[in-house]
Amino acid sequence: MTDSYRFEESDQQLSAEQVQEVQQQMRDIAEVAAVEVITTAAVHLMSAAAVKCGLGAEENAQDFKDLDEARKLITALAGFVTAAAPEIGSQHAAPLRDGLRSLQLAFREASPFPDEPGKGPGEKFTGPVF
Repeated sequence: MTDSYRFEESDQQLSAEQVQEVQQQMRDIAEVAAVEVITTAAVHLMSAAAVKCGLGAEENAQDFKDLDEARKLITALAGFVTAAAPEIGSQHAAPLRDGLRSLQLAFREASPFPDEPGKGPGEKFTGPVF
């Protein structure tokens, strides 16, 4: 390997130290089990959806409420969890499903005009949530 790597598109050069850092990051990622990456991504989606539902711990949590954004995040989470569940097993999927269901219920409660059962965020993947 050379001391620098040239990006064809940007004409930017990385130093040998930067290349080594990127290679170390790749090795670190390679050591992480897929189930950990999947659950971490799901937790990030859950956290973002909770904030957008106005469920933050701060006094001004309602200032961050944005149900349109929450709907998108919850729907993405539902699709993600539904698709990942057979791959990660029930031991890991069950808590994710529980968190998803809690968010779906919180969304319904936060909405001034709740969706009909089966029409809420992510319910096309999970079925109706009551």
